[in-house]
Amino acid sequence: MWKNTYGKTGQAISVIGFGAMRFARPRDLDGSAEVVRHAHARGINYFDTAPFYCDDLSEEICGLALATLPRESFYISTKCSEADGGKLRASLERSLARLRVSCIDFFHIWCLLRPGDLPQRIAGGALAAAQRAREEGLIRHLVVSTHLNGDDIAAVLASGCFEGVTLGYNVLNSPFRAKALEAARRYEVGVVTMNPLGGGLIPRNAARLAFLMGPRDRSVVQAAIRFNVSQAAVTAALVGFANTAEVDEAIAAVEDFTPYPPEHIERVQAQLAAGFDGFCTGCGYCLPCPANLEIPKWMDVYNQQILEGGDEAMRNRLKWHWNLAPDLAASCLQCGDCESACTQHLPIRERLAAIAALAGR
Repeated sequence: MWKNTYGKTGQAISVIGFGAMRFARPRDLDGSAEVVRHAHARGINYFDTAPFYCDDLSEEICGLALATLPRESFYISTKCSEADGGKLRASLERSLARLRVSCIDFFHIWCLLRPGDLPQRIAGGALAAAQRAREEGLIRHLVVSTHLNGDDIAAVLASGCFEGVTLGYNVLNSPFRAKALEAARRYEVGVVTMNPLGGGLIPRNAARLAFLMGPRDRSVVQAAIRFNVSQAAVTAALVGFANTAEVDEAIAAVEDFTPYPPEHIERVQAQLAAGFDGFCTGCGYCLPCPANLEIPKWMDVYNQQILEGGDEAMRNRLKWHWNLAPDLAASCLQCGDCESACTQHLPIRERLAAIAALAGR
């Protein structure tokens, strides 16, 4: 397995990381652990988990699987979103016990969604608690996980608090994360990308996204992973695996592969700009909503209109993915707070109205 050095840490990370959030049957601890061991046998050495993943069983699954392997043969990553220092310490100790390790290799200050989140973690003592745990040897590397936009991620990295970042990055949202990758290279921090397949959006729309493929690509999934790891700043792409077949498919994408040449990436980005104007990247800046609408979910529904066209694509996304009734979109108060906060300046109220109108058709 091709490996990259994670920032200035000196740690050699497999270019495909194991995302432990999508086990097909998490209550089958032994069966799920076998998926982890299979990935390790195939050369994956970076395993990313968190409290609450897979009905709060993911850390237990990873602990069960990795306990049978030489400790120096893998890196374990987990997270905590608590702002309070005492709560972060309790969460860390619970993770250590469930993962059956004495040290977390990469511990994340988890889920920074808004620019004010890092100052809150500092004020609440979470960052200081994590730094103390690192001094005690319970954490090897302190890193951050975020869905902020590129400019704000750059500001987080400029703080100097973190040795690396896990961020949402895929070919569809790449224009809005470009500055984050530039900052990562400038500050020499590691980058692990999550959602390289857009949370399943890319494989579900393979025909529409066929332009992603290079001459040696056998599928859009392969092309999307290759696009991700072709970015010079990216250390590893984190792929969520349900079974061993998905592990093998992801590994096949990077076997005997050299990064795409700049002209291929430029061609893909030009076609994205031409055909995907107004595509919501799900950054979450539009929240909270006074009407309690989970706006990123609704904008994800409207993304289907951009990808596939027609009302049926939006109906299917509402019903089968989010289990939402279209008339709920009419709860919008028309306050415009979401549009003021949107870094992409999307017409959110107009899109909500278009979705609500599906109820009458």
